Amino acid sequence: MLYLDHAATGPVRPEVRAAMLPFLGERYGNPSSHHSVGEDAAAALDDARRRVAAVVGMRPGDVVFTSGATEANNLALKGVALAALLGSGRPGHIVTSAIEHESVLASAEFLERIHGVTVTRLPVDADGLVSPESLAASLREDTVLVSLGYANNEIGTVQDAAALSAVTAATRIPLHLDAVQAAGWLPLAGTGADGLSIAGHKVGAPQGIGALALRGRIPLEPLLHGGGQERDRRSGTENVAGAVGLAVALELAEAERRGAAERVTAVRDAFTARVLALIPEARATGHPVHRLPGTASFTFAGVSGEAVLLELERRGVVSSSGSACAAGSDEPSHVLVALGIAPEVAQTSVRFSFGHQARIEPTPLADAVAASVAAVRSR
Repeated sequence: MLYLDHAATGPVRPEVRAAMLPFLGERYGNPSSHHSVGEDAAAALDDARRRVAAVVGMRPGDVVFTSGATEANNLALKGVALAALLGSGRPGHIVTSAIEHESVLASAEFLERIHGVTVTRLPVDADGLVSPESLAASLREDTVLVSLGYANNEIGTVQDAAALSAVTAATRIPLHLDAVQAAGWLPLAGTGADGLSIAGHKVGAPQGIGALALRGRIPLEPLLHGGGQERDRRSGTENVAGAVGLAVALELAEAERRGAAERVTAVRDAFTARVLALIPEARATGHPVHRLPGTASFTFAGVSGEAVLLELERRGVVSSSGSACAAGSDEPSHVLVALGIAPEVAQTSVRFSFGHQARIEPTPLADAVAASVAAVRSR
């Protein structure tokens, strides 16, 4: 089986598993306990926090460990907006875009519906880019947060983080980047962002661990109340094993990032070119240059994307139609529709996402895609 759905999740790396194992056995302490067993766990948690902070370019105290990126995104949007509401007594304004992950869009909709927060959803161009000019024009006196995806999970388009952060910095409005797909492929430090969300299972750690790195000067109302863990930003006994695994996985991914990006980009480009040459109806989606090294996405007009996926799996290739968080939905991808793609064409989409360790011959893979599309079309 050839697994090409790394944007959804990937395997736990052996080095990560080895680092976590003691904390699933003899080093089982609660980091909030004031005895030697608890202090051992607390020391490991502090070390993991320091290592994650180093990769994302923030201070250790800025890192809040979460159950994953969905929680991190919810905490970023709701936490900042609610803190601003409590501080001023007035609902604020949030800016995001039309192509964000469901955890961002649903959090914004919740704040809009329940708390009266005003939400601006910026349009994107045909390649999925947010223009700095449209961002600048959207900002208001009561804007409390801008939340944008660093790299899109469906089409792989990478935003110009430096240009966008220059806009927000000029007005001293916090910029949060959903960096889940970017981690391991793009630099996380030096983006100019005030907040970053990451998920362990995208970089070789297990599912169920993630982090929100948010600068400590930004007020944040916790979503989980109780024991005051994570500097009162997220209560609940920390997942020490997960935090250790996340730290190791991020360090490994960062160390390999440049080499892996160069190698996988070459595979992706050769694969994309052959698919487009073999299938006249195929269209690549996302920006042709400013995109994640490991993501190739297409529409195949006139055929069902789900049918193509089933045919590919019969040939030993596992891929997806887009976001795993929207799996099972009959609706066309909101990302592709926002790009101006017709809903009936958006439903033909197929995404291939490669991992760091990909050693793939692009020609046989593209041939399998062409054969699968032809088989579906002939039915």
